[in-house]
Amino acid sequence: MASLKFLTVAPRARHTATVVFIHGLGDTGAGWSQVAEMLGSQLPHIKFILPTAPIRPITVNRGMTMNAWYDVTAVGGDIFNAPDDGPGVRSSARLLNELITAEVDGGIDSKRVVVGGFSQGGAMALFTGLTAERELGGIIALSSRLPLRKEILAMVSDNARKLPLFFGHGDSDLVVPYALGQLSVKLLTEGGFAAENIEFNTYSGMGHSAIDEEIADVAKWLKKVVPAP
Repeated sequence: MASLKFLTVAPRARHTATVVFIHGLGDTGAGWSQVAEMLGSQLPHIKFILPTAPIRPITVNRGMTMNAWYDVTAVGGDIFNAPDDGPGVRSSARLLNELITAEVDGGIDSKRVVVGGFSQGGAMALFTGLTAERELGGIIALSSRLPLRKEILAMVSDNARKLPLFFGHGDSDLVVPYALGQLSVKLLTEGGFAAENIEFNTYSGMGHSAIDEEIADVAKWLKKVVPAP
């Protein structure tokens, strides 16, 4: 399987931490470059890696092909009962883990590598981070939800149970319902994750998008979990 294409937003100071940020359905890594630049201006020690998903047909879009980490069969409230594309999720996680491995091989402590993403990318960040063999620095999930939620808790690595987790969700999200973000946190806490390690931020009136307030909250959180040396 081919490796992922990705953009890099270079650190502005000595490189001591990395964020791999994963885009949503139909997007590319370039779609998040402006946000990465904004975060990098406040976090000069962090390198941002912005991968682009492979192209695949998407069921909910009548088989149209687009950049996607896995197939999508439902949106909105229908997601609650729709099956997830397990093979697609696992395949993409293997590719994303290659990026993490390259950072560690390059001298970055795995505990200073954060995986994050938006929507489908956030689901991939959760799966990749929670099942990783290495202990990472944390996980960011924006407008997202826990994938494979009926089986993922059995797949969680021992290293992942104390990971800092950041969830950001708009209460007017019609694509990935706000209630699904809340359910994801509930499942994690019931599965043994400490509530004090999970930050869940609600953005009043926000739909399926990201706003400056949310990005500012991500910056504050990153300063805590992978602080400048």
